[in-house]
Amino acid sequence: MAENTKTVRFQPDRKGPLHGIRVIDLSRVVAGNMLSLQLGDFGADVVKVEPPQGDALREWRDDGHSLHWKTYGRNKRSIALNLRQPKALEALTKLLETADVFIENFRPGTLEEMGLSPKALLELNPKLVIVRISGFGQTGPYAKLPGFGTLVEAMSGFAMRTGFPDREPVLPPLALADMISGLTGANAVMMALFARERGDAAGQVIDLSLLEPIFASLGPEASIYHVTGKVKERSGSGSNTVSPRNVYLCRDGKYVALSGSTQAIARRIFEIVGRPDMKDDPRFATNAERVKHRELVDAALAAWFRTRTRDEALSEMRKAGATVGPVYDIADISTDRHFAEREIVVNVEDADLGSIPQHNIFPRFSQTPGVFRHPAPEVGEQTEAILAEIGMTLGDLEGDE
Repeated sequence: MAENTKTVRFQPDRKGPLHGIRVIDLSRVVAGNMLSLQLGDFGADVVKVEPPQGDALREWRDDGHSLHWKTYGRNKRSIALNLRQPKALEALTKLLETADVFIENFRPGTLEEMGLSPKALLELNPKLVIVRISGFGQTGPYAKLPGFGTLVEAMSGFAMRTGFPDREPVLPPLALADMISGLTGANAVMMALFARERGDAAGQVIDLSLLEPIFASLGPEASIYHVTGKVKERSGSGSNTVSPRNVYLCRDGKYVALSGSTQAIARRIFEIVGRPDMKDDPRFATNAERVKHRELVDAALAAWFRTRTRDEALSEMRKAGATVGPVYDIADISTDRHFAEREIVVNVEDADLGSIPQHNIFPRFSQTPGVFRHPAPEVGEQTEAILAEIGMTLGDLEGDE
């Protein structure tokens, strides 16, 4: 990353605003880890319960390095338990007696088969907030189906809106549904804890699907279809809601993204690209008409961008008050001053690599900021210490062998 990227060191004694909240995270892979990361970043004691072989996220490797785990495992402690064994299940039950939040993402019905139904858990610990993550929710015809993010990115309508009209629908190249669900889940946990604190509820169950948060990201799509009877087609990087809006290729082979989402800005853009005649042309005079003729709008803008480098185009557009930005890859981000000065990316100390860049803790709090307390643990690194907190030892687990 940039030479002036801040380096942070883990400080286990620091306290965040969620200090004193204990989270037992029994989830695997992305959504649950994103949820518990948010809570851990702000001071919650996140106890990651892993099978002896570890969370599957550890095996998502780049050049042999488990960088996904190093990022999403930070600010957590790990206990390794084989939950097929009675003593390990007893240890989990004792942990849940001490917990404020429990996160799981088994297929619906699995928790009940383990003897850990929400009803039983709330009898054990009436103040427990239970987050049940699944692909499609705990009820409905699809409840028992496997629910990876890829499936809900397709079934939510998201993929069908992504890509170009003459090509196949495009899935996101990352775990988008899981990330949205994880962030939604962290927000839901805080609402449940607030309701508990205020006395409006004790513990409760949060039914969090991957499907619903990403479907909600489509906005008024259902209303549009109901009112107009039309299914919106894919529009590439353009928009069938606003024009001008697209990415444009510059003379140096780099791209710029532009959005003229208000009438004033759209008219300003026509002036900048040397086409003031378009402002009063009936085909471009309103947003609705521009959307109908967006191919002509894009052609006019594309011709202008082709004659300038990206930096020249950005400078001219910004000087005139247009809304534009560069299309970055991670290499561009690594040298961008704004990312460095706002510390969006920080170098985090790492036992294997010395230090590695990670996204900083967000959002930013003025009085009670998040804290870097622990690096991502090895599988079961804190098993003995966590067992001691519930009056058990490693020897107790050996009785399962």
